[in-house]
Amino acid sequence: MKLLLNGNEAAALAAKLARVQVISAYPITPQTVVVETLAKYVADGELDAEFVKVESEHSALSVCLGASAAGARAFTATSSQGLMLMSEILYVVSGMRLPVVMANANRSLSAPLSIWNDQQDSLSVRDSGWIQLYCENNQEILDLLLQAFLLAERISLPAMVCYDGYILSHTAEAVEVPEQAEVDAFLPPYSPAFKLDPSRPLTMGPVGVPEVYMEARYLQHRDMRRAKEEFVRVTEEFRRRFGRKYGILEEYRTEDAELLLFTMGSLMGTVREAVDRCREKGEKVGAVKLTLYRPFPEQEVVRALSRGKVVGILEKDISTGWMGALYTDTVAAFANESKRPLFQNFILGLGSRDVRVEDVEGIVARLKKVVEEGRVEENPCWIGVKKELVE
Repeated sequence: MKLLLNGNEAAALAAKLARVQVISAYPITPQTVVVETLAKYVADGELDAEFVKVESEHSALSVCLGASAAGARAFTATSSQGLMLMSEILYVVSGMRLPVVMANANRSLSAPLSIWNDQQDSLSVRDSGWIQLYCENNQEILDLLLQAFLLAERISLPAMVCYDGYILSHTAEAVEVPEQAEVDAFLPPYSPAFKLDPSRPLTMGPVGVPEVYMEARYLQHRDMRRAKEEFVRVTEEFRRRFGRKYGILEEYRTEDAELLLFTMGSLMGTVREAVDRCREKGEKVGAVKLTLYRPFPEQEVVRALSRGKVVGILEKDISTGWMGALYTDTVAAFANESKRPLFQNFILGLGSRDVRVEDVEGIVARLKKVVEEGRVEENPCWIGVKKELVE
């Protein structure tokens, strides 16, 4: 069945289909519709869940932590400053190995205050121990959230599904919605090996004295690395049941590409169109979209990008005073490779600054110049900044 859904509605419907048992979220633009829709599902009796109202995002994630520790399938949603307010508890949830799932409508961080889109919020917490998935469209929001529950519960780590605020959260698209019975067969009820139970007392999240703290971190890291293989298994199970295939990354017209564009999220739609235009002019351009960002899939990234002479990494974030997050992770993946392309980092779309197809074509022209000269002159390169500031 196809429904016309905006991204927030797709996220809420995915949580409903997953039969979440506890929801706690604080409304924040542009995520608010997720909370409103789930609250209506519960109030109307369409979803048998506890909806816990709280006074802040810090409390919302704390409620989900407790619910998950007690054995419930817990869900929350947030954005921007809300995610920052959750940041203390993000680490507690992942350290306690609780499979809470979150929808994050990507939004810029303050100051200056911005309610518009970029990916600075979720990329700022990339080291918090949460699996991170990035969506290109509303179908991916629904599908990846369903897969996130199964993935998180199998490896006992939390998962964050990220989608661009307004660009997806407030834009309606036709979304294929699976039958509840099919989702139930794909995603069985959550049954943790350990949970808080008064009849069988145990301690969760105790003090990590020096004799055990490092081992706890090692095991968390080891299992996060294993999440990549488990994600592949989950996506294959999803494909067999629902017919839609997802991968760690997706290549577009890369078969003979010398110039490669590498990005995440909804920006890929604009990049695809630019690649098509460049191909019509005979230029050997391709693109790669990354879906699984944490754990970072270095082998797949190296394999996909090695064939290019130069790779342009397009991203909506900046580590102030250095480069973008995707750039630094990608270059690190190539650190021990004897053969590697040149890399140029492009920072664009911050605070929802328009990124047009023509802008991406301009990036391709810059990459051609890098190939001709055999060097990258400027890194990172800001796209869309007012000319009086850069000339």
